[in-house]
Amino acid sequence: MGVVTELWRYPVKSMLGERLDEAVIDKDGVAGDRSFALIDAQTGKICSAKRHDLWGRLFSFRATLVEPGVARIVFPDGSQHTTDEPHLASLITAELGREVTLAQIPPEGAVLEEVWDDVKGEQMYGPATGEKAGGQTVIDVTTSLAAPGDFFDLAAIHFITTNTLAEFSRLEPDSRFDARRFRPNILIEVDDEEGFVENDWRVVHIGDLELRTLMPVPRCVMTTLPQDDLPKDSNVLRSAARHNMQDTGVIGTMPCAGIYAAVASGGTIRVGDTVSATRG
Repeated sequence: MGVVTELWRYPVKSMLGERLDEAVIDKDGVAGDRSFALIDAQTGKICSAKRHDLWGRLFSFRATLVEPGVARIVFPDGSQHTTDEPHLASLITAELGREVTLAQIPPEGAVLEEVWDDVKGEQMYGPATGEKAGGQTVIDVTTSLAAPGDFFDLAAIHFITTNTLAEFSRLEPDSRFDARRFRPNILIEVDDEEGFVENDWRVVHIGDLELRTLMPVPRCVMTTLPQDDLPKDSNVLRSAARHNMQDTGVIGTMPCAGIYAAVASGGTIRVGDTVSATRG
């Protein structure tokens, strides 16, 4: 049906990640993915660029895995530090202007905040905090389908097709629907098909890896934020709302792009590997 064209890992939650030639994947996702997160010292909540007014600058940092349990972080000025440095959190605090700590295990009962864009509709999947950001409501997000004790929002694996990105580009030619905006683990290209082709996939095989679809990926303001050479573009999220509203089951009908999946059988996959899928 298709081929793997890109593989990605994001060792620190909400920082930019690293492109891989191969990835080892088990029930906990890509090895080293979302191994770390920053915690807001003031609130105890996980720092996420979903709360872009506080943490959008995390997209100016990039993290790569050095070895299991250690990541290298490139700061906006190009300086580099590793997560085993004792004063790393204070350096990030100075850069962000708000005190954070670095964690490998989420605090018990931890939540993150999201700026709820009105284009997503009125059915919020978390309670309002009473705060506003850019005139939009801020909510607490606690729902997770992934294993307790990790930093994934909803699932350990996220894939999207180049076909979906091409369909958005066809419908909204003034915006750049670059895969980096959507932060997938696996980017797949399917020949001779158009549209949001992965929406009806149920089981995906890539070599020994078997993925079971959990739900379409509900998109948020993170897709609109500037990163590298990509400018801020609020139309990216609005496009998903206009053209690909999907029933997620768990949190209602949302603007979506890509698929969250659970790992039924792990394996090592590589760029260029063949992908097959069953539909339902």
